[in-house]
Amino acid sequence: MKIVVDAMGGDYAPDVVVTGAVEAVKEYKAEVILVGDEAKINALLKKNKYSGSEISVVNATEVVEMCDSAATSIRKKRNSSIVVGLNLVKEGKADAFFSAGNTGAAVCGAVLTLGLLPGVERPGIGIVMPTLKGATMIIDVGANITPKPTQLLQYGIMGEVYSRCILNKESPSVGLLNVGEEEAKGTEFVKETHELLSASKVNFIGNVEGKDLFSGKCDVIVCDGFVGNVALKVTESAAEAMQKFLKRHIKSSPVAILGYLLLRRTFKRFKKEIDYSEYGGAPLMGVNGVVIIGHGRSNVKAIKNAIRAAKEEVERNINKKIVEAIGSASAKN
Repeated sequence: MKIVVDAMGGDYAPDVVVTGAVEAVKEYKAEVILVGDEAKINALLKKNKYSGSEISVVNATEVVEMCDSAATSIRKKRNSSIVVGLNLVKEGKADAFFSAGNTGAAVCGAVLTLGLLPGVERPGIGIVMPTLKGATMIIDVGANITPKPTQLLQYGIMGEVYSRCILNKESPSVGLLNVGEEEAKGTEFVKETHELLSASKVNFIGNVEGKDLFSGKCDVIVCDGFVGNVALKVTESAAEAMQKFLKRHIKSSPVAILGYLLLRRTFKRFKKEIDYSEYGGAPLMGVNGVVIIGHGRSNVKAIKNAIRAAKEEVERNINKKIVEAIGSASAKN
C-alpha cells in the first residue's frame, strides 16, 4: 500500500510533512510517496537520518498556495504537488492521497481527477471530534456550502459507514444540526432533509443543536458545509482561547502554579483528549479514491496520524461500502 503525501502543503511544509512521513513509516509500516520539491525533500530526509526504502520522492515544480483560487490553480498549475499527487492515485500508482495544503484546491482537484463514487452527488468533508461519549463525525465542514437535501442524506449515509468501519461504532446514530430539536424548527431546506433522513435506513435520531456538538448525543452530525465550517472554526477558536485563559490564570499566582504542578499529568491527558492532531486529517468522502484533508497548521503528529487514517480507509475498503450503502438507499427510493 502506498500513500501519496503532498510534501509542499501546509503552513510548516515541507519540514513537518517530511518528518511526519518518516515517523509514519516507522510506526505504521506504511509506504509513502512524497510529492514536491525533490531537492528540498531529499535534504529533509537526510536531516531526519532516513535511508530506508519505504519513502520515495516524486518531483513537482509548482505549489498551490493557500491564497490561490481553487479551480484556477488546479487548471493552471498542472505540475503542482496536489495535481501530480492525485494523478498518481488516478493512475493506480498509489492507494491514497493526503494534503494539508489549500483545502479548496485539494477538493476541486480530487473531484476533477478522481471523479465521484457511483451514485454520489457531491463530496463532503467529515471531521472526527472528541465528545463526552467518544468520537463523533461532523459532515460536511466545508466542501459543499449550498447542498441539496438529497446530498445531506448521502452525507448521513457516508458518515454512518465511516463511523461503523473506522470508528468501530456498531450501530451509529445520525443527527441533523438545527436550531432546535423539534421537527418543525429550521428552514424548509432543513425540514426536507429531516424528512429524507427519517425515511431512510440510517439510524436517524432527529435534530441536534449546537450544544450537542460535544455531548456525544449521536455518532454522526449532518449539516451543510457553510454551517459545518463555521462550527468547526468556532470550536477551534474556543479551544485555543480556553488554553490561553488557563495558562494566564495558572501564571497569576504561586498557588495556581503549585496546583498545576500537582495536576500536570491530568492536564496532559486532557490536552491529548482534545488534540486535533490525534485524529490527523479529515476524510473527503464521496470521491473515487481515498483522500485525506489536513489542517493547514498540521504538526508532525497530525501528519503522521493523517497517513495512518489514509491507510485505515484503504485497508477497510470504505469506498466500496459507501457505494453499497448509497446504492441500497437509491434502490429504496
